[in-house]
Amino acid sequence: MSKRILIVEDEQDVVRLLKHNLEREGFAVRYVTDGRVAIAEMRRLAEMRGAAPDLVILDLMLPGVDGLEICRQMRRHERYRTTPILMLSGRGEEADRVVGLELGANDYVSKPFGMRELIARVRSLLRRQQELALERPALERGPLYIDPSMHTVKMADRRIELSALEFRLLHHLASYPGIVFSRDQLLDRVWGNDRMVTPRSVDVYVRRIREKIEPRPSEPSFVQTVHGVGYRFAPAPDDSVS
Repeated sequence: MSKRILIVEDEQDVVRLLKHNLEREGFAVRYVTDGRVAIAEMRRLAEMRGAAPDLVILDLMLPGVDGLEICRQMRRHERYRTTPILMLSGRGEEADRVVGLELGANDYVSKPFGMRELIARVRSLLRRQQELALERPALERGPLYIDPSMHTVKMADRRIELSALEFRLLHHLASYPGIVFSRDQLLDRVWGNDRMVTPRSVDVYVRRIREKIEPRPSEPSFVQTVHGVGYRFAPAPDDSVS
């Protein structure tokens, strides 16, 4: 079955270019040109069995509702928590791109873009999504439950809301309890080659995760600091390193 791609873009020339080339590559393509219509369409498709898109190409600047708000609402919807989002942005929108990545976009391409590069990124995101679904099992670490297939984190049956990057960072650390990772290693393994952050940005995400999952964030018992090295996941509370 062809992978389904939804294009959310208001520039008709860009829509025609994307649709033509993606369909030529074998993808099933739908498109909308207005932000509010995009939200309504995605909700409608989510209710139809086998109709929701496998990937969304999302422009930042849209009439009605902008791409950042669409990204935010997608990540709140159960069906779209893990759907790959490829964001399109103008070169003057770097700050918005960073916000988009923090809200859960998986990648971005700046306009004007090369079609070969965009299609390669689409294929990479779809391949990564399939690999994650097959290879990343649900984890239970004491009262903490992490399920990649549903993008779900629970603490003693209480649901914890994490952004896509927070989720990937927590899942990676929890997959290797006791192993210490440097900030650069975490950037390579969690953010990948298309990162727009510095090693110290890892500290920001770790702090956010702690605020959400740790009973006492100032005395972490799950995501622990190894001073001068980096971070590790250690589920035993009595092993805590502050």
